[in-house]
Amino acid sequence: MILPFESLSDERRALGLAFAVVAGMAFGFVLERVGFGRAQKLAGQFYGSDLTVFKVMFSAIVTAMLGIVILSGVGVADLSALNAGYTTYLWPMIVGGVLLGVGFIVAGYCPGTSLVAAASGKLDGLVTVAGLIVGSLVYSELQPYLRGFHDAGRRGSFHLYDWLHVPHAVLTAAITVIALAAFVGAERIERIVNGGRTAAPGRTRSAVFLGFVALALAGLATLAIPVVGSAAR
Repeated sequence: MILPFESLSDERRALGLAFAVVAGMAFGFVLERVGFGRAQKLAGQFYGSDLTVFKVMFSAIVTAMLGIVILSGVGVADLSALNAGYTTYLWPMIVGGVLLGVGFIVAGYCPGTSLVAAASGKLDGLVTVAGLIVGSLVYSELQPYLRGFHDAGRRGSFHLYDWLHVPHAVLTAAITVIALAAFVGAERIERIVNGGRTAAPGRTRSAVFLGFVALALAGLATLAIPVVGSAAR
């Protein structure tokens, strides 16, 4: 039976928003505890000295992706129902991504971690949040004059597995392999930059790698389930 994902609609909206607030506070607490509320930790991504943020965020993406694909494969969740329906605007998204990266390295924070830093009393985090607010207000005023660029490169809404014409479980396994290779590369960069030292314990890395491989194989195994055959694409 497909589980409904309607916690932010109808009469369950209030409950869904309350859960979102609690989950957000818990997420912010964890970010602060692991050091993601410090600009030095985040700026290390660009210098190659500490790629913890890259590895943690990529791990979160891959874990969520594998979980969703497995649940979809066994008929518990409807993968198509999880589509946010966002339209791709190629050029605005490219320019926005570049600007976000520039702001990230200049401020030392992304939008989420800047809020964590500000909440923990860091002045640079507070300044970054103020910059986000001012920048949003300025953009909202300029948006009517940028409408042509704002709609440039419209590509519609689609899934990557539809674009590549492969089953979603196969694409998931491929992305998992890319993630594992990226983790190995990130640790090698850290060792080079830090003179042979790396922050990642060998046992922890092995456990993460084996976990991802096991989940990826489980996702691929769902292709053999008869009820999934017609919905795999």
